[in-house]
Amino acid sequence: MGNGSKPKNKGRNAPTIADVARRAGVGIGTVSRVINSSPAVRPETRARVQAVMEELGYVPNPHARRIAGGRSYTVSVLLPFVGTEFYLRLIDGIEEELGEQRYDLALFPLLSKKRLERFLNSSALAYHTDGLIVASYDLAERFPGGRLPTDRPVVLVDALNPAYDSAYLDNELGGRLAAEHLLELGGPIFAVQIEEELDQAFASTVFQARLGGFREALEQAGRSLEENHLFRTRLSAEGGQIALQRFLEVAGPPMNVFAAADVVALGVVEEAERRGLRVGRDVRVLGFDGQPWTAGKGISTLQQPVEEMGRAAAQMLIERMHGADYPPRRRRFEPSLLVRASSRG
Repeated sequence: MGNGSKPKNKGRNAPTIADVARRAGVGIGTVSRVINSSPAVRPETRARVQAVMEELGYVPNPHARRIAGGRSYTVSVLLPFVGTEFYLRLIDGIEEELGEQRYDLALFPLLSKKRLERFLNSSALAYHTDGLIVASYDLAERFPGGRLPTDRPVVLVDALNPAYDSAYLDNELGGRLAAEHLLELGGPIFAVQIEEELDQAFASTVFQARLGGFREALEQAGRSLEENHLFRTRLSAEGGQIALQRFLEVAGPPMNVFAAADVVALGVVEEAERRGLRVGRDVRVLGFDGQPWTAGKGISTLQQPVEEMGRAAAQMLIERMHGADYPPRRRRFEPSLLVRASSRG
C-alpha cells in the first residue's frame, strides 16, 4: 500500500493553500477553516478539501512546525462518518476534553473504500498531527505488525487493539442484555443485523459483537435464532421497515424484534404503525445506542455512554502526548437497558 513512501511535492515546488483551494473548487478561507477544524464547513466539503490536500501532498504550517520538532496542538480523528448521531456525540466528547488542553481536532472521515486506501499510507495528512484517535474500526490491523505507520500516540475508541490504548463499549454484553429482556416477554424472537459496505474491509464490527452476545444469551436459555428470523440490512430506518415486512411473512404478532441500532428500530416502529399494529403489544421493539430522540418515540434501547467514551479516549491520548509510558490500557464501558413503551409487553 506504499507504506513508508515520502510525501509528494516537497521543496521548492511544494503546493500552496491557493493550489488546494483551486483544485478543490473552494475559497482559500474554506481551506483555512478545514485546516483549523472549524465546524462551519460541510462534511462533504471538508472531505473534498482533505482529499485534495492529500493528493497534492500539502502540509499546513502547524503540521510543518510539528515535523520540525514543535507541536501542532492538533489531533487527528479518523472515523467512518461524520453525519450520524453517534459520531456527532463522540466528537463532542473528544472535543470537550481536548479543548480543555487547547488542542484542536482535524476530522478525517473514511467515507468509502477508496478513501480508506489513501489512509493506508504513511504520508497521509492524518499522521502529521500530535496524536491520533481512531473510531470504530481497527485500521492498525491493515498494517504489518498491527501498528499504524506513525510515531505519534494512537488511541482507539469504540474499538480494540492490544497495541494501543482503547476506550470501548462491551457490545457483547449489550447483545446479551437485549436477549434477556426479549425472552422475558415471550413469543418468537427476531433480530436485525446491521451491515455496511465499509465493514467488508475489516475483520470485525461492533454490530457483529452485538449479535454474537444476543445469540449466546438465547442459546443459554435453550433458544436459537433461526435464519429466517434474522434480517441483514444497511444502517437506516428503511432497513427496519423492510425487516418487519419480512418477519411478518414468517410469523404473526405478537413478536419481539431486536434492532442492533436505534435508527433501524425506528423503522420497525414506523412499519408496525403503518400496518395498524400496536407497538409494545403486537410488535415489541428494542434498539441499541441510546440516542436522545428515542425517549420521545418511546423506543426501548441499550444506552451507551458515547460522550464518556470520547472523553476517556481523549484523556488517554493527552497523557500519551505528554509523555506517559506504560502498557496499553483498556477502558471498558457497559450499556444500560432503558425499557420504554415499545417493549413493555
